Amino acid sequence: METQQEKVGWFKRLQNKWGVTPGKAIIILIVFALTGTTIMFLKRPIVALFTENGEQPLLFSILYYILILPVYNLILLIYGFIFGQFKFFWEFEKRMFSRMSGKSKTKTN
Repeated sequence: METQQEKVGWFKRLQNKWGVTPGKAIIILIVFALTGTTIMFLKRPIVALFTENGEQPLLFSILYYILILPVYNLILLIYGFIFGQFKFFWEFEKRMFSRMSGKSKTKTN
């Protein structure tokens, strides 16, 4: 038998996790989609600028994926600002970087 949690769809789970309304959840998903699409379109000119004949040596690929992360995050904040969700994405970025750095926030009362 399904539990109540299993009955809740993925969209509703995202809403609950992010603590936002359905409209804001849609906007947030649009911002993520636009950011990913923008990064995808930026890759080809960047590869062409730094490589010959579009060939990507392993070292270039590793450096690209390391260096594209800050660009992705900047573009995410820009789109978040354009769509009126800068605060959400700023908090999202802070949580992500604190997890990546191994520093977790502890709440104090």
